[in-house]
Amino acid sequence: MATLVNENQSLIKSAGETQGPAVCVLASGSRGNATYLSDGHTHILLDSGLSGIQIERRLKLRGIRPDDLDAILVSHEHRDHISGVGVLSRRFDLPVYITSKTAAASARLMGHLREVIHFNCGTPFKINSLRIHPFSISHDAVDPAGFTFQLNGKKVGVATDLGVVTTVVKSHLTECTVLILEANHDSDLLINGPYAWPLKQRIMSRSGHLSNQDTGRLLAEMIHDRLKQVILAHLSEINNTPEKALSTIHPVISNKKIALLVASQSDCGALINV
Repeated sequence: MATLVNENQSLIKSAGETQGPAVCVLASGSRGNATYLSDGHTHILLDSGLSGIQIERRLKLRGIRPDDLDAILVSHEHRDHISGVGVLSRRFDLPVYITSKTAAASARLMGHLREVIHFNCGTPFKINSLRIHPFSISHDAVDPAGFTFQLNGKKVGVATDLGVVTTVVKSHLTECTVLILEANHDSDLLINGPYAWPLKQRIMSRSGHLSNQDTGRLLAEMIHDRLKQVILAHLSEINNTPEKALSTIHPVISNKKIALLVASQSDCGALINV
């Protein structure tokens, strides 16, 4: 049976404390996505699209004990975001936070879960001390969500797997200290690349993925004095390169004190103190 959570509820066990709030993109791309977030007291995974073994290995590479995780948060039902959710939930006794529509769409792939806790896009909620605000995004999924997280007074925004930047997206991503933004494809590489035309149309559509150019325009509107870190995520291995993403987006922040990184599909990212 599922529970509906809101910002006044805290349903999860306490975990061990880390040195402070931190973010780590464990993997990002069409073959699997997972991000670790902690406010120093509560530790979660946002999506688990790799195998359970791979997720455990990458956590341990960054000195994070899988046993200390408190929950898994799911953005949408595509395989590259949920393929490891079920096994990790069962192995480490982790509840899964997910919208009811996404839970129904992903039930067969995830299998039995330790506990299911539903959230609604637009309604903030808490996992222990970690405050989360989910918001709707445009993607070809039943109820896809982006998120902001409050990590000890610092705001972290995550928006990947979206085809268009809406006013809702912009309003939620304002005033972030760390932004994890999709930069899926270079428009020229996609148009001239090997994909079939229907797939190209899907990627370029309002329910597809953001291009480097789209992300650069979004970032230009999100810059403020407290923004310190931008991580470009969900790069296509066929239709983009880290060099193209950086060369397109770096000019937007070239005269600012903002670090710009590219998340990798094959390698675990750095543990970033927020």
